[in-house]
Amino acid sequence: MDLFEATRKSLAPLSERMRCSRLEDFIGQKHLISKGSLLTRAIQADRLGSCIFYGPPGTGKTTLANIIAESTGAAYAYLNAVSSGVADAKKVIDDAKNRLSLYGKRTYLLLDECHRWSKAQSDCVLSAMEKGEIIFIGSTTENPYVTMTKAIVSRCRIFEFKPLTQDDIKEGLVRALNNTERGLGNYRATVTPEALEHISWISNGDMRNALNSLELAVITTAPNEKGEIVIDLPIAEEVAQRRALSVDESLYYDILSAFCKSLRGSDPDAAVYYAMRLINAGCDPLLICRRLVVHSAEDVGIADPYALTIAVNALTAMEKLGLPEGRIPLTEAIIYVCLAPKSNSVVNALYSADDASKQAEDQTIPYYLRDANYKVEKVTGYKYPHSYGGWVEQRYLPESLGDVRFYVPSKNGREKDVIVPKDANKNKK
Repeated sequence: MDLFEATRKSLAPLSERMRCSRLEDFIGQKHLISKGSLLTRAIQADRLGSCIFYGPPGTGKTTLANIIAESTGAAYAYLNAVSSGVADAKKVIDDAKNRLSLYGKRTYLLLDECHRWSKAQSDCVLSAMEKGEIIFIGSTTENPYVTMTKAIVSRCRIFEFKPLTQDDIKEGLVRALNNTERGLGNYRATVTPEALEHISWISNGDMRNALNSLELAVITTAPNEKGEIVIDLPIAEEVAQRRALSVDESLYYDILSAFCKSLRGSDPDAAVYYAMRLINAGCDPLLICRRLVVHSAEDVGIADPYALTIAVNALTAMEKLGLPEGRIPLTEAIIYVCLAPKSNSVVNALYSADDASKQAEDQTIPYYLRDANYKVEKVTGYKYPHSYGGWVEQRYLPESLGDVRFYVPSKNGREKDVIVPKDANKNKK
């Protein structure tokens, strides 16, 4: 490492400096990285094929990709999809081909923010992936099944990363505080348990966010008379720009549960009260808005479809307005959802259909419903409903499911007037 490289690394953010280079030092993602897991065995055996890591920011996707690159006997190249193009990818592939033919050495292509690649950029690596000339490892915060080309996804194993737990975040913070080479160990800094708890909670499972908050707190806090830097709760609140919850974890979940049950129980006074208790205790108001959106569909549903629209609008208003003004549309939405007629037919339909989709042995789609494109034989037999006045009797579910019903309207609100067309037809008979 030359002087310029050493200087660059020393000036990098704490989250960048604390990236681990060994698999045994990796924090979190126990469902992927554990003793004997598929991913662990593949990395240790240097037999990992092309794959995509996706999940929220700060959960270890790029770090794990770097660990793989450092631990393998293969060469590796790094690209960022935001700043790279087709020419960059082709150069990596050409170098990989030469390396493989001359030295028998494979090449990993690590692509950060891989969902940002265009179809042309993605297509240029397909042949090299199929021939084994490169091993593709992409990392992204977006669902690759939605944002990436099917050709790339079909050639990769997908690994989903989860938000880190508070214990994972605390482990990373303590490690950074004690590390004298890459971390904050030379600052003689200590963090009170309350401050550590707050930073780990407020980071929402994002290690990068937590480490950078910790670094800002340490480098901006003056040492005391003993030459020690003490990060207490007020400093942690200031750095995170959010007040700590004035309730313990157990009470926090109790209040949130009471809020949800008050919505379901149609008590606007209690629901607004618990919402304000949560906000005044330091809870993110967007969390309350998100719960309101869920319950507007779960507990009101088709009995009053406008409840979902009003709840989503309250969420948007809170995002745009913030506190304190955002409380007004939030309160309006809470009252509306509470007073709306209740029906859980939506979630009943969801759970029933979900179970059936997992358990049915024969789920063959009726032939006349299949995609008519790219078929050798012409697909016939489908009855176009609009040619019959808007509805025509024909089977849509697989035969194996029989006459199963997933959605059953309740007798409440607008839903009492809902008539499922096939039921109406049966009544006529």
